[in-house]
Amino acid sequence: MREHDMLDKEEIYSKVLRAGRRTYFFDVRATKADDYYITITESKKFTEEDGSFHFKKHKIYLYKEDFAAFAEILEDMTAYVLNHKGEEVISERHQKDFKKEYYGEKPESDSETPSTSSFTDIDFDDI
Repeated sequence: MREHDMLDKEEIYSKVLRAGRRTYFFDVRATKADDYYITITESKKFTEEDGSFHFKKHKIYLYKEDFAAFAEILEDMTAYVLNHKGEEVISERHQKDFKKEYYGEKPESDSETPSTSSFTDIDFDDI
C-alpha cells in the first residue's frame, strides 16, 4: 500500500481536551481524495470493581460542507446555556447537597416504584 493511501487513516492535525473522566480528541484527517475532514471523539473511562478499566468512545465525522452550520449552531447552543445558567457547574457530582427535583412532582418514597408512564429513563451515553 502506498504512503498516500495511508493518509486517510492518519491524523494531519490533532488537539486533545481532557475533562475529568472524559477526553475529547479533535483530529483533522484526509479522505482518499486528499480532502480534509474533522473527527471529534469522546472517550470516557469506566473503572470496574476489580480496579481494571475500559473506555467507551463516540465519534462524530464533520465534513467541510457542514462546518459553517455546525459552528453556528454550536455557538448558539453554548451561548444559550451560558446566558440561561451561567458558567457555574450545577450537578450531583459537583455539589454534595444537590437535591434531585422531579418535574412538578414530589419525590416518591423508597417503598414505591415510579410509574413508567410518568417518565422515560434514557442513558445518553448509549446514543
